[in-house]
Amino acid sequence: MAFKVPFGTITITDKARQLVNESLDRKRISSGKLVREFEDKFARIAGVKEAVALSSGTDADILALAVLHDFGAKRGDEVIVPALSFVSTGGAIIHAGFTPVFVDIDRETLNIKPEIIEAAITERTRAIMPVHLMGKPANMNMINAIAKQHKLAVVEDAAEAHGAMYHGKPAGSLADMGAFSTYIAHIITTGEGGVVTTDNEEYAEVIRSLRSHGRACACKQCSLNTTSGYCAKRFSGKDGEDIRFTFERLGYSCKMNEMEAAIGIGAMEVYHEILNKRHDNLKHVLDRFDQFAPFLATIEEEEWERIGPHAIPIIIQEGAPFSRVDFSQYLEHHGIETRTLFNSMPTQCQGFGYLGYKYGDFPNAEYIGNNAIHIGCHQDVGISDMDFVLETITEFIRSRKLL
Repeated sequence: MAFKVPFGTITITDKARQLVNESLDRKRISSGKLVREFEDKFARIAGVKEAVALSSGTDADILALAVLHDFGAKRGDEVIVPALSFVSTGGAIIHAGFTPVFVDIDRETLNIKPEIIEAAITERTRAIMPVHLMGKPANMNMINAIAKQHKLAVVEDAAEAHGAMYHGKPAGSLADMGAFSTYIAHIITTGEGGVVTTDNEEYAEVIRSLRSHGRACACKQCSLNTTSGYCAKRFSGKDGEDIRFTFERLGYSCKMNEMEAAIGIGAMEVYHEILNKRHDNLKHVLDRFDQFAPFLATIEEEEWERIGPHAIPIIIQEGAPFSRVDFSQYLEHHGIETRTLFNSMPTQCQGFGYLGYKYGDFPNAEYIGNNAIHIGCHQDVGISDMDFVLETITEFIRSRKLL
């Protein structure tokens, strides 16, 4: 039986289908003019000068950090990050050549607790990577102030924060760089993909090099890729050598392709329609969720922010006479698809065990890792579906004789 309220969806427009077919007809499917168009459109939405398209949100995190090696960072230097996030956030720090230093979260916001960041700063700290979890912006004013005082870079993990606003500014424009995912579940989707946003043109140039093995050839508009034409800059190396085969730094291979960009261009045509519908769905549930206290809780949207409507988090509270398994299984059996709400990376994900953290070091993140789920609020469901969610939760609580 199909779910009445599935977790996610993808919108593929007629424009996207047209562009995919044109790309196939041109026999140009690797990164080219559609990727360039996608980057320009994404930068405008994010309110920044530069957007660099990549093959995943994980790559966006990795390259946004790896760029710092060109500006004085050393292998093994430290990046401060919340303990609670999707596992790729912590993994990206390691893959970029840094050491993650984890900090606990605030259970009410699900975001890094800025008051305890300074205690984690050492002489090897180079950056802070706040995560806008579930699309709720982190406390960027306080984080940026700490970073400025200690001369640290700030990279937003904005994977889930499409459409989020903080004091009138969009997520992705709130720090030195922003890292987005354009995976299927997200508002702007390319199927698989990611984007780094920045106002720093030097950072963007290095990221374009990093995404293509560290090549010296990293123009914003590549004539060879976008027009298949001659480019004199290519032969500006020593004795006229081709700089596409000069590699200035250790790089990666993580370019977005033309068909992915085509899907993203189509998604951006209906971006505001999707964003508004998802936000209406999210707010409908958040504004009515107090009725489930003291057993269940969720996040709140404050007056200075707009939550990017990625999904609806639900936290089973202390003292609730039921488990996460009881609750999620009830929702699943009644047509509402669920997802576990991540883990404390350093203490609930085995891959980070070598760093030496122990269970109990991050009580808030660990609590969420044991007791929270999230459900969909996407554009293929509506207010009546959100009412169904609320009614189903009410029925669950009644079934436990708690109402």
